[in-house]
Amino acid sequence: MARDLGVNSLGFAKSPAETRVVVAMSGGVDSSVVAAELKTQGYDVIGVTLQLYDHGAALAKAGACCAGRDIHDARRVAEELDFPHYVLDYENTFKEAVIDEFADAYLAGATPVPCIRCNERVKFKDLLETARDLDADCMATGHYIQRADGEHGAELHMAADSARDQSYFLFSTKPDQLNFLRFPLGHLKSKGETRALAQKYGLAVADKPDSQDICFVPNGNYAAVIEKLRPGAADPGDIVDQDGTILGTHRGVIHYTIGQRRGLGIGGLVDPLYVVKLDPDKRHVVVGPKEALSTKIVPVREINWLGDAPFDSQAEWHMRVRIRSTKEPTEAILRPTGPTTANVELLTPEEGVSPGQACVFYASEGSRVYGGGWIWRGY
Repeated sequence: MARDLGVNSLGFAKSPAETRVVVAMSGGVDSSVVAAELKTQGYDVIGVTLQLYDHGAALAKAGACCAGRDIHDARRVAEELDFPHYVLDYENTFKEAVIDEFADAYLAGATPVPCIRCNERVKFKDLLETARDLDADCMATGHYIQRADGEHGAELHMAADSARDQSYFLFSTKPDQLNFLRFPLGHLKSKGETRALAQKYGLAVADKPDSQDICFVPNGNYAAVIEKLRPGAADPGDIVDQDGTILGTHRGVIHYTIGQRRGLGIGGLVDPLYVVKLDPDKRHVVVGPKEALSTKIVPVREINWLGDAPFDSQAEWHMRVRIRSTKEPTEAILRPTGPTTANVELLTPEEGVSPGQACVFYASEGSRVYGGGWIWRGY
């Protein structure tokens, strides 16, 4: 009679030693703890790190690259814990799938979120395929998000620690990817717990600071990267009000963002003005009063729907949405206009909504994530 092993911590009906897990390792504390936890539990762990970019090339600045250090840190953890580790050169893929679109979107006046595209097009696509090629049963990452087995299949849920929740950046995860992915840190209540585990396992990265910027945009200077990637693309133009009256000049729309108030160089006005629209075709930075920033209807496309019924199977979905990663979800009504498009009505209007941002859908109550889409102009 076969021995009933039950289900292991990753959800497989076999022993950890018979379960192969590829861990996506960035060189940071989170993915290192995931690798250490799984290795300690007896799983057959393989670490994989992607070399995605080179800061020196992106900025044409010698010594700006820190990708090498992250790779070194990931390799060191693998050596300390005695599991195989591979580095895959994905620079060309990353440039084509993420960086080029980021540059083009930014030049078109949008506010892109490249970390989402990276998860969608590189980490959860090519890397996941590599994990399957390595005969892995699943791939684990250090993201702060939760996966649950629901009645209709795997579900995506917000992390237990709302301050660390990364669901905004993972809304485009497809159902088949979700079946293969595991997020062992999603249940932790704080980053302090993660660092405590790193100390417990004696990891050299236990006190390594979290990365704050987009990986290929050090110091948050988007314009500097765009100018290097697209030389001469930052054409000067006019700053105009909503009626088209010229109020001043600018040195390129890439230096401005929706909602910006400072640095416009058009002082002497009674009431403050804000950037309310970017028109790269006319090379106009459009400014207006604060109330002009308020948005109630948000057109969304390229929707990845993680609900149990088809997205366009009903006229309205009453949910919560998040338009910025740093804000709490707010109540909204989703009105599908097709299988992957919708108009989203924000019950409380938000300021500074810009094309290129993500609009992520959440259950009206509870932690479930229902996917999301990309904000666009709607025409």
